[in-house]
Amino acid sequence: MKQNMVKKVLACLLTATMTVGLSACGGSDGNNSGDDGRISSDQVKEDNQAVDDGSSDSKDTTESTKKTEYPLTITTYGRDGAEYTMTYEKAPEKVAAVYQGSVETLLALGLEDRIVATAGLDNEVPDDQKAAFSKTDYLDEFTPSKETMTMLEPDMIFSWVSLFDEDNLGSPDEWIQKGTNVYINTNTAVKEDSLENEYNDILNIGKIFDVQDRAEEIVNQMKETVEHVKTLAEEQEEKPSVMVVESMNDTFTNYGAGSIAGDMVTRLGADLANPDASTVGKEDIVAADPDVIFVVYMPYTGDDPETVKQENLDKILEDEAFQSLSAVKNDRVVPIMLSEMYASATRTQDGIETIAGGLYPDLDLNE
Repeated sequence: MKQNMVKKVLACLLTATMTVGLSACGGSDGNNSGDDGRISSDQVKEDNQAVDDGSSDSKDTTESTKKTEYPLTITTYGRDGAEYTMTYEKAPEKVAAVYQGSVETLLALGLEDRIVATAGLDNEVPDDQKAAFSKTDYLDEFTPSKETMTMLEPDMIFSWVSLFDEDNLGSPDEWIQKGTNVYINTNTAVKEDSLENEYNDILNIGKIFDVQDRAEEIVNQMKETVEHVKTLAEEQEEKPSVMVVESMNDTFTNYGAGSIAGDMVTRLGADLANPDASTVGKEDIVAADPDVIFVVYMPYTGDDPETVKQENLDKILEDEAFQSLSAVKNDRVVPIMLSEMYASATRTQDGIETIAGGLYPDLDLNE
């Protein structure tokens, strides 16, 4: 019980900048590094070891068609959308990546040799990234302290806005004054989250490290999937109505129009049943009676993902108040991981596919 509570508090801290508001998460002393209640860093390293299947671990040697011209100026966003404009004289050589999306973006772009340290994994990295991840120095602290970060002497720090404070990594201003550039995942900082922000983050990292072709390939796959599904959906007679909710004890967080999940839903041709609310009660869900309900869940290191998923689904499926809902009766209550639709980085592709499959279960999305 204590372990689950610590995990829940950390989840609230990390998502404190969300516009949908997580007021039901409870309080915190603001000084939780996130290490308590998690498996050890050694276990994380073991879980993320690549299985040797006999295939070679070779980098893509295709010559890039786009070259970054340095000095390069990039703007990133801090708390309340504050702008930080920085100049890169060359591609960073000692980047510290803290939290899942930051780590996985760099690995997806083949930049493991530029990483001085990684930290903050809630889940295993994708199998095709494990060999690269194993080459990085995964820190003992889930959220490294400013002191630890200072000893690493990074030339860039890539993380969430909620971790750039005095109790964790230190403020962006401090690092910029020291000559260390920072890049902050945009959707953790601005008021209106969107797919476009995730696209731009990946593209910006591609520019910073002069791997623009790789970044564009990742983003183009996402965009192509969205357009393909949207085209197929136009053949449907009616748009499905949708709610994306996460249980927060006596209420639910509602991922509406200002969230990545909401943006995915509308771009894929469906309608949000309650687009403007940040939280909803049971009576609101019953009144909306959406065709599809996506239930957000998040397993953390040491959790059994299937157990966490089912526990969250059951908060809709097993509640007497919801038995009359169309989504319950028609078996259209669909799980989606938080990491696929909040500050999702390269996992945005997974989120798009999860939403698309839930919206249009009868469509062959591989056509």
